Amino acid sequence: MQSHGRIVDAWMQHPTPKFLDRPMFDSLRRWSHGSLAGTAVPIEATIGAMDEAGVRTGLICAWWGPEGPLIANDEVADFVRRYPDRLVGVASVGLYRPMEAVRELRRCVRQLGFRGLRIVPWLWDLPPDDRRYYPLYAECIELGIPFCLQVGHTGPLCPSEPGRPIPYLDRVALEFPELKIVAGHIGYPWTVEMISLATKYPNVYIDTSAYKVSRYPRDLVEYLRGHGRKKVLFGSNHPAWPAKACLEDFEALELDAEVERLFLYENAQRVFALGPSGGSGARLA
Repeated sequence: MQSHGRIVDAWMQHPTPKFLDRPMFDSLRRWSHGSLAGTAVPIEATIGAMDEAGVRTGLICAWWGPEGPLIANDEVADFVRRYPDRLVGVASVGLYRPMEAVRELRRCVRQLGFRGLRIVPWLWDLPPDDRRYYPLYAECIELGIPFCLQVGHTGPLCPSEPGRPIPYLDRVALEFPELKIVAGHIGYPWTVEMISLATKYPNVYIDTSAYKVSRYPRDLVEYLRGHGRKKVLFGSNHPAWPAKACLEDFEALELDAEVERLFLYENAQRVFALGPSGGSGARLA
């Protein structure tokens, strides 16, 4: 892999005890063989995992659910302050009080330097075309940042319906053509639907988080090799699926040199407006 040491990981989180101590993650704990154990983990362990996989930059996200933050924005900001050359923050906010959410998003971008917003629809049991998201979409456009979400079935013990790309995400992309959308977890078992949306809309992208290379559906691999080469971003979903495990057997994808660069770092640099060294490249307001 020629891009080792330059990779941008589009979906990571550094787990806090509050995040880990959730019964809904029991299914992921079975699948990930203990990597979501409910104990405190130092941020240096996440940096070490990035080094092991050749990941230069990690887009590391907060988590916010109906009960409040599971990984707070200020916790993520602290991780980024400690490793500003390696980590870029992605905000999360609540959905039930829209103006509070908009103000928190503004703070995260303008004061903390975050480069995206991530909401996990299954955590709220609200699909992305629900009215509660719409003020945030408008603010993402004004701030010039992508909106990131999970698509596809739900690994945790929650309903999967909010992860269907069509009709929910289709409506959002149609009504907000200026909004950059990064759909994580490839959309399985509706991957073909997700590919159709990335093909249909210029600002819709797919990231491969939560899937090892060996588990990419054939349709996604063909899209990545062909006309989707500028629309797919590498993601891991660390720590449940560390980047090293996700990238095992990478050569089996048989990507040409251009597609490898685009997939592993150049697409993410463009979509998240990262600097040439992988950092935010942004001056805080």
